[in-house]
This record gives sequence, C-alpha cells and structure tokens, in this order.
Amino acid sequence: MSDKITFKIFRGEPDEDGDPFGRLVDYTVDLDEGMVVLDVIHRIQAEHSPDLACRWNCKAGKCGSCSAEINGHPKLMCMTRMEEVLEEMEDSNEPVLVKPMQAFPLVRDLVTDTSWAYKTDKRIEPINGPEEPDWVFHQQEADRLQEFRSCIECMLCVNTCHVLREHQMFDEFAGPRFFVRLASLEMHPLDTESRIPEIKEDFGIGYCNITRCCTEVCPAGIQITDNAIIPLKERVVTQYYDPILDPIATAKGMAAGVFSYFTDDFTQGKDPGNLKKARGALDRERARAEEARLADISRTASARKRNR
Repeated sequence: MSDKITFKIFRGEPDEDGDPFGRLVDYTVDLDEGMVVLDVIHRIQAEHSPDLACRWNCKAGKCGSCSAEINGHPKLMCMTRMEEVLEEMEDSNEPVLVKPMQAFPLVRDLVTDTSWAYKTDKRIEPINGPEEPDWVFHQQEADRLQEFRSCIECMLCVNTCHVLREHQMFDEFAGPRFFVRLASLEMHPLDTESRIPEIKEDFGIGYCNITRCCTEVCPAGIQITDNAIIPLKERVVTQYYDPILDPIATAKGMAAGVFSYFTDDFTQGKDPGNLKKARGALDRERARAEEARLADISRTASARKRNR
C-alpha cells in the first residue's frame, strides 16, 4: 500500500434554487495501515481543511450517519477499508472520489438532508396489537422480524433506488428502507392493523421493479428485496387481484383484458349467455371464498383457545 493517498472530495453547498453547487478538491495525506475512508476524512479535516463538513457518530457501522458515495458506490465511510478501495481501483495512483449521497438535497460538502425519512416514518401507523397478547410467538416469526430490526437507517438503499434517485418520487414512494419497516409490522403476529391498502396506494410499492440494487448496498445484510418487498407485493396481489379470494374485484381489474368481451357487450346493451355464465361463476367463487374465510377465522379462534 502506498504511503500517500489522494482524495478528490466534493466541496460545495446549494445555490439559491436549491441545486447542488461546488467543485471537486484534491487532498493528499499519509495513509496508515488499517485505515478506513472515514479515518482519511478526519485526517484531511485535521491537516488541511477543518471546515470540511462530514456527518458521523459511532464509527462502528451502527448509527448509519457517515453514508457517502465512494468511487460511485454508496457505502458507509467507517466500514469501508482503504485496502478494499485500492483493490477495486484499476489504477491505485488515481484519487479516491468521495461525494455525498445523490438522492437527497445537499446541505454542505458530504452532508445531505435526510429529513424526508423522518416525515415518512411518521406516516406509518405504529404497531396495533391486542391489549393482552393471546398469540404464541414462534421462534420462526421472531427470526423473520429480527432481520428487519437490524436496519441502521443509513439510507444507502434509498440513495441507490432509481425511483427516488432518478425520478424523485418521494411523495408517492416509501422506498426500500420503509418497506422494510412496513414488512416488520405487516408480518408481526400481534399486529392487527390493515396495512395492505396503504402499502399499495399511499406508499406505492407497485413502482418497485425489483432490481435488487437496494439489497446489494445494505451494510446490515438485510435481504430487502426477497424478504420485505416481494412478500409485500405478494400480499397486495393476493388482496386485490386474486380471483379466488375476490373474484369481483379481479374481474373489474381485468375488464380491459380477459373479460373485455363480456363487458364490452354489456356496455353496448347486449346481454349474451356467456355474460350470465361468467356472472354465475363469479358468484360461486365469491361464495366459496367467503366460506374459506369463515373457516379460517374459526380455526384461528380454536387455536387461540387451545394456547391460552
């Protein structure tokens, strides 16, 4: 490893319109064995630029404060070793590029405004469970929720999400971090809140096209896509588009597709025999779905009585 290292760091702040304005500045400092990127930033602050703005707290990968983009990759500066950075670079003599997260408004230098996260957090209803828990909390359920609780809110997953980074849909889309929180509540065995309509309409889970970029950058190793987003998508599909559980709603949703022949004839004043058959089939499916729902409620009540 070289005894010297050069960092090219973004220095600047928003202009009058709120757009980031600044320049990249080179700093060359001594590099000691075992240093992480945050160590180099601190050395630059101590020896060259004490006014360099950088947010950090624990320096142990637990607070999520020191998020940045290192050579274009969203990472925690305190958990990114310089040996790894230099190994990934094609030319170790080139400066290491450090920039703030690009999805959030710039405050100054490497600090961004993540207040959107606090506002979004307040939009989510807290857990709503029974006053006296009457459910057996199995270890499998605890393990599933524990993964979500390891989130340190570093917002790296949000920074790499194209829906938020490229399209700035912060009002319509909750983002991967908050789908993790919604999953932890939706999958909690004691939570009785109906969250699926909110997840579909208010938090826009349909905008996610499962690129898995959020999972790849998570420093806590949470399987955001597979264990949070996809299960939530499945629950939305089950509630709104399952022809067995809700055949009427499914038929309405597919009116322009599979059932277009029937609905087009009906809107034109016709009432073909096929339409009557379709109606009858949907009525029978709805009746069977209601019977299945009542049977499931009965089985759940019986199980709860046995476990008391």
